Formats: sequence, C-alpha cells, structure tokens
Amino acid sequence: MNQPAEPSTDRVGSSYAERAVTPARLIALYLPQYFPIPENDAWWGPGFTEWTNVAKAKPLFPGHAQPKLPADLGFYDLRVPETRRRQAELARGCGIEGFCYWHYWFGNGRRILERPFEEVLGSGEPDFPFCLAWANQSWTGIWHGSPRTVLVEQTYPGLEDEIAHFQWALKAFRDPRYMRVDGKPIFAIFAPHDLPSTEAFIGHWRRLAEQNGLPGIYFVAISNIYKPGVNRYHGPILAPFDAVTPLTPQDYLETANLRAVKKKSFGQRVRRALARRIKERDFRLRLPREPWQIDYADVVAHALEDLPDATRFLPSVLPNWDNTPRSGVRGVVYQGATPELFRRYLDKAIEKVQNRPPEQAIIFIKAWNEWAEGNYLEPDATYGHARMDVVRSALKAGLDGPARPAREP
Repeated sequence: MNQPAEPSTDRVGSSYAERAVTPARLIALYLPQYFPIPENDAWWGPGFTEWTNVAKAKPLFPGHAQPKLPADLGFYDLRVPETRRRQAELARGCGIEGFCYWHYWFGNGRRILERPFEEVLGSGEPDFPFCLAWANQSWTGIWHGSPRTVLVEQTYPGLEDEIAHFQWALKAFRDPRYMRVDGKPIFAIFAPHDLPSTEAFIGHWRRLAEQNGLPGIYFVAISNIYKPGVNRYHGPILAPFDAVTPLTPQDYLETANLRAVKKKSFGQRVRRALARRIKERDFRLRLPREPWQIDYADVVAHALEDLPDATRFLPSVLPNWDNTPRSGVRGVVYQGATPELFRRYLDKAIEKVQNRPPEQAIIFIKAWNEWAEGNYLEPDATYGHARMDVVRSALKAGLDGPARPAREP
C-alpha cells in the first residue's frame, strides 16, 4: 500500500503539536465540487461545477442578496495546488484547525469528486490538518432543483465493500495531518439512519482499525433525525458513535416554532407579492413564488438550545444559509446573516465546549466553501474577510476565560 508523501518543509503553519492553545477545535466542512467531472458534464452540461449555479443566481424578492460572489480566491478550480494552499493559509490564519472533506463512496468502490483530496493526500500539500465525512446519500438533481431525480444511488453491498472502503480510508488515517481524538482518527457520517446497521458497521471498522495498528476510530454522527417525538441526540442508531453533532440548518427548521416561522414567512411573501401585482396591475390569482425566508437573528437566538451538555455532543455552527442558487423558489434564505450575528452564534458554541477535555472540544463549522448554499467562510465580495475575522476574535475572546491545558500531539 502506498504511503502518503511526507509534508513539505515549506509549511502553511505550525505542526499539530506546535499549535497555540485555543478554547475549541474548529473543523470546517469542505466541499470538493469545484472542478468538472464526466458525470456532471453528462447531467448538467460541459464544465458544470458548484460555480455554475452560484454565478447565475438572481435576487428572487426585494432585499434578496444574490448573487454571492467570491473575493480573494475568485472562481477557483480545485485541481490547482496553489488554490488549495491559499485556502489552507486563510483557514489557518483565522484559527480553523482543519478541513473535514466531504467524501463520496457509493458502494462497490464507486466514488465521485475524489481528485482534490487524493492530491492533498498524495502530495503532502498543503501541510494543514484534515479529516473525512462520508456523504452516504444518493446523488439527486438538487443542483437543478430536482431532488427526487436519482443520479447515483448510495448502496451498501456488504462486508467486502466495507473492507475495501476501510482500506482506502486507511491511507488517510495514517497521514500525520489527520485529525484525531485520543489517537483515533475522526470520521463523520452524514446519514447514520441510512446505514443498514450503525452498530455492525462501526464495530467492523473498529476491528479493522485495531488490526491495522490504530487505537480505534472516533466516529461522529451528523444527526438529521428530525421527526415528532424522536430524540435527535439519543437512540439505538446513534448509540454506537463516539460523538453526535446536529445537521444544520435542519436543527432550526424542525424546532417547535417551525409552524409560526412558516406562517410569518408565508404572510410576508403574500404581502410583497400583492403589493408588486398592484403596482404592475396584475390581478391574476396566484400563490407567491418566493423562497422561504427566515430571520437569521432568530436562528442565532435559538441555536444550540437543545444540545446536551455532555462531552459527546458537538456543536455545529452555520455562518449563513441561502440555497436558492440550487433550488430557486423552493429554497430557504436566512435573512440578515451578518458577521456580527455569526459571532454570537460562534460564541454560544465556544461556551458549550470550552470546559471540555481539550481534544474533545470540537465545533463543526458548516461550511468552509458551500457557495451554492450561501454557506461559507471564504472571503466574499460583500463582507470580505469579516466572517474569518469573527472566527479569530471569538477564539481570542475564549482564551480570556479560564486557562486551558495544552493539547497533546
């Protein structure tokens, strides 16, 4: 088995053991869909990437801030090593510990969008920590607002496929940059409820890890179990995991005040549509065709309010949300998502974890670069570096609290 290249001495920043103490380990989810692949060319047309929908987005109601355009990095291509290096420099500079790369394994070895991470793994560059999150769901037509159209089906063929999947992941787990808890590589799973058995899968991979000289695997469930009367943090599906983190924005959208929020949003849309039609002398009877709008200040006010205090439960923080570039009028928009409000959100998350054992004081930021969801930390044309500045200042403020012991390498 090929071993990953040793990290270059031309470093992005200090090594894991040398990093400054921080009140939390911030891990930013990282989307690789910024280069063309044959599948996307066939489904959506030649050259399709995440930027395709981002660039053509338009405002869908008065005050709707679209398109959202990148600043420093431009419309980048993740096949370019210099782009990946600059992303790591920006993330390191604001206090992000590492990237959590979305990883696609559909069964029987079928993968998609693997090139950027494979090049990071094989080259040793950038010298910036990382881990993996398995996006174990079927691919649909969501990028064109057709989520019911299945393009690639997620399958679970059995034990042999689990072994093949593990053997691929082992190359990453052995990389010195891979993020760990108590020596165990962090591995997140997007849809635990879709696995045939979380207990069987996790038990199998833990045995494989031990057979290959690892102390285990630190499994994180991204909980999207949002049904009336079902606890989103506890239950047989989640019990085998070492940690659980909520899926944003669903953690807000499925709260008890959902009905009131929907009613308020619908009323606002009706009033705006009626005013516009009166002005245009258009009196045809039609429902308003606008995305669902939610006040980000209300999201922040209710964020993490039901997250249990136990160490096993990890906060997830959402800088913004606007998936209308993908879903159009069927999308959801967080209105008023300013860097200042994001700071309040992040402060709440840091307060949740700052007294936990340092290696387990993990906060997921969703995301580093999910531009077609309006969900990113990278510099944009509206706020520049403001959201990254918020991350840096929030971590500094957290250090002003009780002193924390340094993390072991």
